[in-house]
Amino acid sequence: MTHVVVVGAGQAGLALTARLREDGFDGQITLIGAEPHPPYQRPPLSKDYLLGELARERLYLRPESFYAEQGIDLRLGAEVAFIDTGRREVSLVTGGVVPYDELALTTGSTPRRLPAAIGGDLDGVLVMRDIRDADRLAPELAEGKRVLVVGGGYIGLEAAAVCAKRGLAVTLVEMAPRILQRVASPETSDYFRRLHAAMGVTIRESVGLEGLLGENGHVRGAVLSTGEEIPVDLVLVGVGVVPNTKLAESAGIEVENGIRTDEYGRTSAPHVWAAGDCASLPHGDGRIRLESVGNAIDQAEAVARNIMGANTPYVAQPWFWSDQYDTKLQIAGLNTGYDRVFVREIGGGLSHWYYSGDRLVAVDAMNDSRAYMIGKRLLEAGKSPAPEVVIDPATDLKALLKA
Repeated sequence: MTHVVVVGAGQAGLALTARLREDGFDGQITLIGAEPHPPYQRPPLSKDYLLGELARERLYLRPESFYAEQGIDLRLGAEVAFIDTGRREVSLVTGGVVPYDELALTTGSTPRRLPAAIGGDLDGVLVMRDIRDADRLAPELAEGKRVLVVGGGYIGLEAAAVCAKRGLAVTLVEMAPRILQRVASPETSDYFRRLHAAMGVTIRESVGLEGLLGENGHVRGAVLSTGEEIPVDLVLVGVGVVPNTKLAESAGIEVENGIRTDEYGRTSAPHVWAAGDCASLPHGDGRIRLESVGNAIDQAEAVARNIMGANTPYVAQPWFWSDQYDTKLQIAGLNTGYDRVFVREIGGGLSHWYYSGDRLVAVDAMNDSRAYMIGKRLLEAGKSPAPEVVIDPATDLKALLKA
């Protein structure tokens, strides 16, 4: 009987094991997770859960009974110490050994933290990634507190939105000339800058953090790159994540901005696969690593099918989302290499269409799910309608799918 072991009990780990069973795999499955919780949704952590509007059990992707019913041996609070790819064994920190026939690494990623040398280890300096982080942060969100958000990407902006909704005084600093510079057009940056300003958030662009000041071990101030010193009661760090590759590296598996995989999800080690945030996959003429729920599910399911012998390449169709205040941003595609952005505004919806030459490469849709869905389908079909047609309010976007 084939034994598939999956290390990493997050979105990708669950998707992979569930797909194996749904597609008729009747072998043994072991899903190993370092956290004490069964696989759960992460996006609501920094929103509904943090605001106290969502119970912990509703975060769980499947009921706890699901794993026993599906014959999945779910091992929680189990940290992997080492992988022996020669013996095909996973060694646990507790001393146990789990043999495998096929191994999948869905180890996710970890937030970057501020160095201790600039005060990153002070109390009140927090990141947002897991349930433990949210539980630490929730009692700190008292109205009137002064919070500094470090980082103007989607993680930082979402954190700023939650804090502003709770009545905190929010200052956000971003070292780059504009928020979202790495991931969005100036038009999208402008939209979210205006949105946050309207909610009372102070955004400081081209401003970095020199260091944090503490009092009795707790953060009390921040020194900015401008030389200013501002009082703060809380610091939220949103400066990106790094893939969890330590296990792979120690096992001699190739790493390249993530665990390097081929188009099927195989790593450089025989019988070892990878999927989700931790995996680096071929894309066009290069490689990418996609940090999204959509990719975690799609890639993990593709790997599950390939473990069962499908031998089908995984072709990423990137899509993302971000909820800030009453705005839902939905993104289809990757805007890498765009040279023009066209704006479509109709009713209460707004969308930005990215083109590289005459080729549509991505769509940002703000409160416009129709534009997002049609843009996504156009990208998947390889269709690029003329920009002037797209932005014409008289155009029925759905008709573009038939053109």
